[in-house]
Amino acid sequence: MGASHPAVQEERLGGGEMFDRIARRYDLMNRLLSFGLDRRWRRHLLDALGEVAPGDALLDVATGTADVALAMAARFEGAEVVGLDPSYGMLAVGREKIARRGMDARVSLVAGDAQALPFPDGRFAATAIAFGIRNVPDRLRALREFARVTRPGGRVVVLELSEPRRGALAPLARFHVHRVVPWLGSLLSGAREYRYLQQSIAAFPPAESFAALMAEAGLEVRSVRRETLGTAHLYTAQVPPRAHTLA
Repeated sequence: MGASHPAVQEERLGGGEMFDRIARRYDLMNRLLSFGLDRRWRRHLLDALGEVAPGDALLDVATGTADVALAMAARFEGAEVVGLDPSYGMLAVGREKIARRGMDARVSLVAGDAQALPFPDGRFAATAIAFGIRNVPDRLRALREFARVTRPGGRVVVLELSEPRRGALAPLARFHVHRVVPWLGSLLSGAREYRYLQQSIAAFPPAESFAALMAEAGLEVRSVRRETLGTAHLYTAQVPPRAHTLA
């Protein structure tokens, strides 16, 4: 278990300390609970980032064990990748993976809060968050932070789990979220943490509502992609160009 760091983490489900407790099993559980579909969804996230030039910097918020950060570095050669997460336990696992793949020079991980990013304005060519925005208490504040640290014209991409609300197979997908996820999660880790996972998915707003929140944060929403029966959605937005001021 990672040490407690009150400046970054909160004693709450969905906070850094909860993920410290499940850090070593996190990757395995993602594979099992999503039937391996999380890898496919992450590839779609990388596609949505658009053009990335050598020397550009990319930000992966809620990086966890650095799966997305490493995938960014592999896809976009010459780009600098920064991963941020509130869980010191998850970051420790991520750093081990980065070292094993020899990516230390291009991928760095920092502890931090999505609601108060420790980066200057326009630092990144693109910002992404996968399976993390639902754990942020103030999502609007976080989205505004994503827009702030991303350069004008850059993309902000959000991949998040959701509860299917329509379609012939939606009841089966909801059964998976409400029954299978907590049960399997409790076998692998702890019932408390994975009951939270089920509840957080069910409580996440519908796709159109979250897209509206992105717009409220000042982002131009380009697309909302429904993934695998609506069990996840991929939101692609762009930071609008800054208004030119006359001298």
